[in-house]
Amino acid sequence: MERAGSEERSNGAEDRMTAEQFRSMALALPDAEEREHMGHPDFRVGGRIFASLGYPDEEWGMVKLYPDQQRDFMAIAPKVFVPVKGEWGRKGCTRVCLKASTQARAKAALYAAWRNAATKTMKKSLEAPAQAKRRKAAQAV
Repeated sequence: MERAGSEERSNGAEDRMTAEQFRSMALALPDAEEREHMGHPDFRVGGRIFASLGYPDEEWGMVKLYPDQQRDFMAIAPKVFVPVKGEWGRKGCTRVCLKASTQARAKAALYAAWRNAATKTMKKSLEAPAQAKRRKAAQAV
């Protein structure tokens, strides 16, 4: 049986996000590329921005979520996920406090933002290996 303390340690300082880890996670998503927009790095898929780094400063990232996704992430981790000010925030753009975030939370938000920006074909390419693995397992039975 796992104690609460051991769970807390697994989410300790060693699991906290850095800007470089955020960048690496964003670029690890299929067809993601880094560009620059308004003086800070952004991450795109199919030419569409799904995340950025360094706004308002280097301690923050941003993910483009849908408003319902934004509410879900904020409910789970309100110190990590904060709406961008103004209309962009009302539309789902969400700041990610890197020093308060775990890698797992940031990765989940980046993946959601990538899926929001990716085309159907790109999404299928991500799902295809998992489907092929399930088919192969089923054939082995």
